[in-house]
Amino acid sequence: MKDLSKIMQQAQEMQAKMQEAQQKIEQIEAEGIAGAGLVKVRLRGKGEMVSLSIDPSLLEDEAEIIEDLVKAAHGDARKRLDEEMEKAMKEATSGFGGMMPGFKMPF
Repeated sequence: MKDLSKIMQQAQEMQAKMQEAQQKIEQIEAEGIAGAGLVKVRLRGKGEMVSLSIDPSLLEDEAEIIEDLVKAAHGDARKRLDEEMEKAMKEATSGFGGMMPGFKMPF
């Protein structure tokens, strides 16, 4: 019964760390850039766009160029955000290695 008690305690610790990691993930921000910094997109948490910055010099160009740069900046920000979220989850689950083989995050 002591083993079961220990397993339950570890599960509760992991659940607390996962909740903490979720809260951290919601606060993580990442900025993506395109066009050598002419377009910047900042994302938070699970992909919420926090800000979009377009250099005024681009506003004289065709809309299609701006659209492509916004998409590229968003993709860059998303990639960086995913990397930061992965780091946060690794930190949150360190110490539980091997406890849950095959466990993957749902994002």
